Amino acid sequence: MAKKSNTGIPGLSFSWKRALGITQAKREFTKSTGIPTTKSGIERKIGSAIINALLGKKQK
Repeated sequence: MAKKSNTGIPGLSFSWKRALGITQAKREFTKSTGIPTTKSGIERKIGSAIINALLGKKQK
């Protein structure tokens, strides 16, 4: 079943995080520091670091 729009208008939705600029701030932080802000991104980065440490590969 399709997700229902939170505005009542089909095809249009509203995000309070985007309206307040949180999404853009998180993107800028991630791009400047290289530290991911999502759970899956953090897990991917930690997993990659562990594998590289075990296999002796150097990071770029």
